[in-house]
Formats: sequence, structure tokens, C-alpha cells
Amino acid sequence: MLAEAPGSPDPSVAAGPAPSRVGTGRRHRVGAVLCGCALAGAATAVALVDPSSPGSPFPGCAFRAATGLWCPGCGLTRGTHHLLTGDPLAAVASNPFTPFVVLAIVAAWATWTAATFGRRVRNPFTRIPAWASTTLIVTILAFGVARNVPAEPWSWLAP
Repeated sequence: MLAEAPGSPDPSVAAGPAPSRVGTGRRHRVGAVLCGCALAGAATAVALVDPSSPGSPFPGCAFRAATGLWCPGCGLTRGTHHLLTGDPLAAVASNPFTPFVVLAIVAAWATWTAATFGRRVRNPFTRIPAWASTTLIVTILAFGVARNVPAEPWSWLAP
């Protein structure tokens, strides 16, 4: 074992505070605010323009265009439009995951923004049990398969 030189720092003592996982500097706060503005702008655009109307400026699903199949995310933009215009049943009919996706986006942004402004926040996603991520992936994949079955009772899952 090598002897430490006199006056060398004790490696068991951390130098300074532990690094934060989220930046709290001005640049990070500006980024969080700009991201919020972008999200608000996107939500406004989706609320004002019906994505299912003819001539809609929103692009179609690339997966659907390439394969002819509905992906698990097909209908999320239409569902978000319905949710933002006050029709939650039509939102769930477009894609049953719409309310959860919108809520997850808002929760992630709010948590990040609060942390960049120095608020002590508990990340809501760390409270989710470990098995839930596997269950979510399996559910999304099963939904993607089921919504492409052209027989009852599965055909109602297509957007």
C-alpha cells in the first residue's frame, strides 16, 4: 500500500457539494422556459387546427405510410386536439393513450422546470415501480398489434 503524501486531500471526503442532476444556471432556466413556450405553441397549433381535416398542415404517420399499418402512436395528434378542445371521449377514441401521454409530457416539463429554478421536487417518474416500464412496453406493443386486427372486437382500436 502506498503512503499518502503529507497535506494531500483525504479521498473519502467529497470536495464541495454533490453535483446536481439538473442544471440550475440561467442558461438552464432559459431553456426550460423556451421549451415551455414551444410546448404551449405546439398545443395552441394542435388545438386550433384539426389534424384530421383535409389539407391539415400536420404530417401523417410515417410508419403508416411505409407499412399500411396503424402504429401505437397513430391518433395521438388527433386525440390531443380533441383533448385540448374539450372532448375527452373523442380523444380516447382516437388513441386510448392520449391522456397519459399528454399528462406525462406536462409532468416531465413541470418537474424539469421546477428543478431548474431551484425547487426541490420529487420526480413523479421515480415513484413508478420497476415492473411498470416492462408492463407499459408490452401493453403498447400489444395495442399496436391489436389495433391492426381487421376483425371485431379489435377494429374499434383503429383511429
